[in-house]
Amino acid sequence: MAEIVALTPHEAEAAIDWAAAEGWNPGLADLPCFLAQDAGLFLGVREGGRLRSVIAATRYGAGFGFIGFYIAAPEARGQGHGIAAWRAAMRRLEGRLVGLDGVVAQQANYRRSGFELAWNNIRFGGPAPVLPAPRAHLAPAASLPPAAIEALDSGVFPAPRPDFWRAWLSAPGHVALALVKDGAATGFGVLRPCRHGSKIGPLVAASGSDAESLLAGLLERGAPEEVFWDIPEPNRAAVALATRCGLKPVFETARMYTGPAPDVAMGRLFGVTSFELG
Repeated sequence: MAEIVALTPHEAEAAIDWAAAEGWNPGLADLPCFLAQDAGLFLGVREGGRLRSVIAATRYGAGFGFIGFYIAAPEARGQGHGIAAWRAAMRRLEGRLVGLDGVVAQQANYRRSGFELAWNNIRFGGPAPVLPAPRAHLAPAASLPPAAIEALDSGVFPAPRPDFWRAWLSAPGHVALALVKDGAATGFGVLRPCRHGSKIGPLVAASGSDAESLLAGLLERGAPEEVFWDIPEPNRAAVALATRCGLKPVFETARMYTGPAPDVAMGRLFGVTSFELG
């Protein structure tokens, strides 16, 4: 008999492996960072002692949630395990505004659960570009007061997530930089190693030139061979920068919400943090 369960840490590792098998290319240190935000975010359907489907239902503050990692085991698809996990996730986030980054072709299915399209995100990827050394002053993001990063994030994300940032900025292998002007942080970005190459996310900046400085610093310090960068399509300056860097679109998602889209400073959001957690 199938049962809905909160995943153990070992089973949560399996969810990350499933995501890798689907080609989602998770970061090498993603799991502890995700669990720092919400220790109970991973749900699954177990049947006969075997995990059949997984999903993440992440809680942020009192009023926001995000759906991700929605996967069924290949041999268990078409048996109702996926929809059972979905319903459990939506119950966990009941009463909240809920967001997700879904496969564009599945938008109609998400609409049946009350989601509406807000914008599309485009994943750009390719060989890491070589950029001129940044002239702006860059500092390790973890060296700044936590409130400085949280203030920047509050403009582009609808809920506070201080526990997540403490983990994300200092995770093994992560390069996290802030751009500082006149003693104040005006932007920040993170480069993290993944199963294949490295991902940029988030990238928050006041202008295209600031975003380019942060990008150059991240690439200089992280020295990846291949990079992937998830960009909100409405930020045309970000799309133009990725294109100038020689990166190509490799994947696209539909950012959808169960209510009105949060009011975010799209012109400052040059790269989303994660398709799995928002």
